[in-house]
Parts: sequence; C-alpha cells; structure tokens
Amino acid sequence: MMNLKRYLGMIFSLITIVALWKAIAWLGHYPSFILPQPEEVARRFWVVLTNGSLLFHARVTLIEIAAGLGLGLSSAFVLGYFLAKIPFLESYLTPLVVISQSMPVVALAPLLVIWFGFGLASKIAVCALTVFFPVLVGTIVSIRSVEKDLYDLMRILSANRWQVFWLLELPASLPYLMGSLKVGVTLSVIGAVVGEFVAADRGLGFLVNLARGLFDTPLLFVALSSLGIIAVVLYFAVTVLEKKFIKWR
Repeated sequence: MMNLKRYLGMIFSLITIVALWKAIAWLGHYPSFILPQPEEVARRFWVVLTNGSLLFHARVTLIEIAAGLGLGLSSAFVLGYFLAKIPFLESYLTPLVVISQSMPVVALAPLLVIWFGFGLASKIAVCALTVFFPVLVGTIVSIRSVEKDLYDLMRILSANRWQVFWLLELPASLPYLMGSLKVGVTLSVIGAVVGEFVAADRGLGFLVNLARGLFDTPLLFVALSSLGIIAVVLYFAVTVLEKKFIKWR
C-alpha cells in the first residue's frame, strides 16, 4: 500500500511539473528556443528515440557511469576500510583526499583528459572521482560504527580476519554504505556529463553541448530529461538493493 502511494505521488508530481511548464510557456508566449511547449519536446524525444540517436548517446553515457561507479565504489570502499582500521594511515592520507575533493571536478576534468586521452577512460576517471569521496566517508563511518562488543563476540568464537569482515563488518556497514551509494549514483551522472562536456563526440553530455550550440532547446530538454531518468532509475535501483540486503534492520 505504501509503495502504491509512493508511485501515485511520483506520478502526481510529474503531472504537476508538466502542467506548470505548459502554463508558463503558454501564458508567456515564449518562442521555442527559449521555452518549448511540452508536446514539442515530446515529439522531438520520439524522433531521436526512433532514429536511434538518443539510444546511442545514452548507451555511451551509461557505460561511463557503470565503469565509473565500479571504479569509484571499489577504490573508495577499500581505502575507506583501511583508513577506518589504521588511524596512522588516516592522519596521513585524509588531508590529501580532502584537498583533492576541494578542487572542482570541472577544473580537474581537462587535466584528466590530458592524462587519459579523449576516449572513455577520461570520462570514467571523472565519474569515479565524483563518486569517490561520499562513499569513502560512508565506509569510514560505517566500519567505525560496529560495536566493540560484537568484535569481542567474534574473538570468543575464534573467527579469523576474513570471517570478522564478512560476517560482522560488512553487514553492519551496509546501512551506511547504501546511504552513501544513493548519493554516489546521482553524482556519477554528473561526473559522466562533466567529462563529456570537456571533450567528447558522443554521449548525452555531448548532446547537450550540441543542442546548446544550435539553440535547439527541445533537443536540450530531451537530453536533460534523459539524464534525469537515468539518475532516478539508478537511485531506485539502489533503494531496491537496500531493501533486499538489509531486511534484518
């Protein structure tokens, strides 16, 4: 019943947004290159969907997001685990991580393009860098949140290091990790698009740049809407995984 209410609420919110958009465009008599009508954007969406161009660019962006998420999540989790377990390592590396994250990704993206080239590697690197910090912080907090009494229990049961990690630390850290993952998946979309803004000849970020240069606002809306759909789908996918893996809560 709660899921039905949630879905109905989402549908109502979408209808409300479209209705307000239609009213503003109609009352303001704006030209298409400033604010197109919703039906005009829908027609353009159907055209680029049926001719295959939207799917082509979306597929490239999804590949970058998937690879960037995998690289960013795995590296952040591994480093976060060791930072949480070794205080000296944290005091040594944390300032470097914070300094790297204080630099805007938009400013670092051209440098990553120079290092990794104009292909997928640079976009994946930008995406991974965007995801890295929130997952790193979530991992550190989650590992340190495990109660000391539970470690004592595992020692009494003669558990080895792997069993402590797999049976205690990983399950106990999942609620925090899922929360940081929700932030990470939305940021991954931003990271992929930023990389495509800097240097790309394909992808939804490239499509946004192309539409902006041509003053093709309906196409710009199509590209932005597609990015929003990807972000929402990824977010709810993490929500499904969260419900599946932490039922014990």
